[in-house]
Amino acid sequence: MEQRQRRGLQPWRWVVAAAIMLTLLGGVVSVGQRGLIYFPDRSAPPPATEVVPGARDVTLSTHDGLELTAWLVPARPDLDDGVAVLFLPGNGGNRAGRVQIAEHLSERGLTVLLVDYRGYGGNPGRPSESGLAADALAAQERLVAEGFDQDRQVYVGESLGTGVAAALAAARPPAGMLLRSPFTELADVGRTHYPWLPVGLLLRDRYPVLAHIRELEVPVTVVRGTADQVVPTSLSEQVARATPHLVEELVLDGAGHNDAVMVGAELADAVVRLVDAAVGR
Repeated sequence: MEQRQRRGLQPWRWVVAAAIMLTLLGGVVSVGQRGLIYFPDRSAPPPATEVVPGARDVTLSTHDGLELTAWLVPARPDLDDGVAVLFLPGNGGNRAGRVQIAEHLSERGLTVLLVDYRGYGGNPGRPSESGLAADALAAQERLVAEGFDQDRQVYVGESLGTGVAAALAAARPPAGMLLRSPFTELADVGRTHYPWLPVGLLLRDRYPVLAHIRELEVPVTVVRGTADQVVPTSLSEQVARATPHLVEELVLDGAGHNDAVMVGAELADAVVRLVDAAVGR
């Protein structure tokens, strides 16, 4: 009888052991999780004039004391209507990899501020949700200092940058905002890639895009690719459905997360349509 009881308790021992293992694994992931979120290219890009004709290097001063480098790309003079795009990138690379979209937007009469967050592109600091929020705010204030009032700014966020853009829009509403490959919240992306982890409990950086979007009185465009393997297109679709003032949902059939079309002419044209709707160019 005693032997049977012991055998009956055996499954519970496995449950306890599994719970302990999961807790230990979760602790390791919790400590190192930002290494799974942020993939910066820390090398400093060359001077702006060597990359984009007419562009210049600018400095962003954050409220927590960092000096960050960025590029300001001017609009094509004959099409310039005094509207600036604040481009908030995703979690990888640095601004040198966003030159193509900056040139497309410049050719369409829009000034572009290409940002590198802390820890990216030779900048000091380490990336985090609160840190990137401070960096975006410094970029927005830099555009104001350059003569672009808040109602002449459009935020463009890509991937992780959609979380940065949504939070900035909640604090400093722009004329309009375009979100390329947005997610509902970062935990939902994490659950897709790490289904065996309790991501919702472990994640420190949350980026609650959907929560911000629902409260915004800002014209918004959502761009998504149907073959996105990083941010499920269904999450981007949920963001579009929850947007109170949706200007356009641009669906790029067959496009993956990092395909050239996601930073090409079609995206730039969508920004122009958003600007036309938001400020009536």
